[in-house]
Amino acid sequence: MKSLLIAALGATCCFPALARPFTPQDMVSLSRVGAPAVSPDGRWMVWDQRETDLAANKGRQDLWRLDLRASGAKPEKFASLAEANESDPAFGPDGMLYFLSDRRGGKSAVWRVAMGGGAAAQVTGDYDLSGFKVSPTGGAILVWADRPVGARSLDDMPAKPSPEQGSARTFDQLFVRHWDKWADGQRSQLFVIPLANGRATGAGRAIEGGLVGDTPQQPGAGGEQIAWSRDGRMVYFALREAGRIESTSTNLDIFAAPADGTTPPINLTPDNKATDTLPTVSPDGRWLAWVAMQRPGYEADRQILMLREIATGAVRMLTGSWDRSVESIAWAPDSRALFVTAEDTLDVPVFRVDVADGKVHRITGAGHAANVAALPKGGFVYTLDSLTAPADIWRWDGSAAATRLTSQNAARLAGVEWGQVSRFSFKGAQGDTVWGFAVRPASLPAGAKAPIAFLVHGGPQGSFNDSWSYRWNPSAWAGHGYAVVSVDFHGSTGYGQAFTDAINREWGGRPLTDLKAGLKAATEKFDFLDGANACAAGGSYGGYMMNWIEGNWPDRFKCIVQHDGVFDARAMAYETEELWFDEWEHGGHPYYDAPAEFERWNPVNKVADWKTPQLVITSEKDFRIPYTQGIAAFTALQRREIPSRLIVFPDENHWVLKPKNSLQWYAEVFGWMDRWTGNAR
Repeated sequence: MKSLLIAALGATCCFPALARPFTPQDMVSLSRVGAPAVSPDGRWMVWDQRETDLAANKGRQDLWRLDLRASGAKPEKFASLAEANESDPAFGPDGMLYFLSDRRGGKSAVWRVAMGGGAAAQVTGDYDLSGFKVSPTGGAILVWADRPVGARSLDDMPAKPSPEQGSARTFDQLFVRHWDKWADGQRSQLFVIPLANGRATGAGRAIEGGLVGDTPQQPGAGGEQIAWSRDGRMVYFALREAGRIESTSTNLDIFAAPADGTTPPINLTPDNKATDTLPTVSPDGRWLAWVAMQRPGYEADRQILMLREIATGAVRMLTGSWDRSVESIAWAPDSRALFVTAEDTLDVPVFRVDVADGKVHRITGAGHAANVAALPKGGFVYTLDSLTAPADIWRWDGSAAATRLTSQNAARLAGVEWGQVSRFSFKGAQGDTVWGFAVRPASLPAGAKAPIAFLVHGGPQGSFNDSWSYRWNPSAWAGHGYAVVSVDFHGSTGYGQAFTDAINREWGGRPLTDLKAGLKAATEKFDFLDGANACAAGGSYGGYMMNWIEGNWPDRFKCIVQHDGVFDARAMAYETEELWFDEWEHGGHPYYDAPAEFERWNPVNKVADWKTPQLVITSEKDFRIPYTQGIAAFTALQRREIPSRLIVFPDENHWVLKPKNSLQWYAEVFGWMDRWTGNAR
């Protein structure tokens, strides 16, 4: 099956076109396929799909559907308006499709429509919601939205500032800012609204009692952190209680709250001071599954699949002996197994985990699988992407090979020649096996060599694995004529927890050893790599590594591209928002208790050895690694008279997300690398 999937992932369709390279313009223009939802009878599959409005410099979303029972059925747009966004489709127990839309006044509300057609009807009021879940009984709808702490209903809105007041923000505890937003006294909170005849009546009732925190977690989490009981009486959710410990705590817990809000929530995981999240109830209502970490303060600990028998409260660890970290959970319809995803040596496959004995069976092959949705009669649908293919939806029904259901970018990618991706391994730090990949540009003539783009991933507990990216996309570099090399150094995910842990207190140690050995191994193995003509690039931790390479591997690269990287570990320890991350990485202490841990791998201490031309990129809304770190690095480069250039995005955070900014980012990066490598593209 693995070979079949690799072949299929590289194919888009059979549109005749002249061969051409993949470009950042292609990347920005692609349709982005969202998570599929399946109707209770198994006939319909619906998903949201993002399209790029380049003129407006933003994305917009529509709903699409596919008839899973009709032979030869094609995807079609459904229940969407050109002037509005439609997203987050979910089916109610009656087969009606519910979704979010801002079609009325720009505020996001829940709407619903029959799959047979007809006009969509608004379900909730104009409250500007972030998400929703319909009760399994159809008698209520759970919604979440930002509201002031202690809000009792959706009608409780922030107080308007008095015209007598000044503009100052005032704080008495951390967080003062998080990711890209200043704290404003609001939290993402849950409200339950009665639902009758397709209409939610009233402003809902808060169900979190006196808890103070965000659910779902901010930034970025969604409905995967919230679940209904099958009888519609209880809501399970993950929440980290706020307070003075919030910026240093990873202690999310699973809470159970009555849907009518009459009694306070109960903490189901009080004994675990590390993360508990992803609550998911089995179809038969017997089990509550979730994932749990074991070490407080560590955000990249192994996520172990847990089971709680709801009736008795008995808890057991299901994947304690499996050295992989569960990323997502979906129950099989018979409640006898769960479908989970987990990183595994450059792939993110779907696995089946048996409830009876916890045995794990790999199902899918190469590439990055996500958004698993079980089918009523067995099997599941899911999204699948790779280094050379954006996400489409596939179906697995228990046979040897999966079936591709969509090819939403076939026309846009017609004629694109993809680079050849090769995996390789070598002996890295401590004699451990380390993996990486290399991409040969499709346009490279036989026998020729290409300049190298040496890409270093962030995290640092992450991976540039066999997956698609709309930010750091290796195919864009390959399309521009660069051979790409990437190494999953110590600290990377998908190789067991000990390998991931090995970067702790070793930021500039084992990873740099791996990067040096990996680039050497790649240039010896692949004859298309021009080892004497390479630039290195990285963001976040990868950006840190660029600054570290400047002082500790200064003669290897023609140029460096550093995006949102740590320049001064001391300043970072006091300026970043999620303190648990930075402190764990340097021994679990604040800077003032263990300054030597931070200074040991601090790039600022090696500035005297810097010499490589560097492009510095940062963003003013990045509160994770504040833009002052980028300005400081640029200042160091300028004072040492090293060729350098500074790019500052005033409207981006730790990521570059706006389409025009993405194009500008690639133009600057390619321009800088071309200047120093002599790449003629």
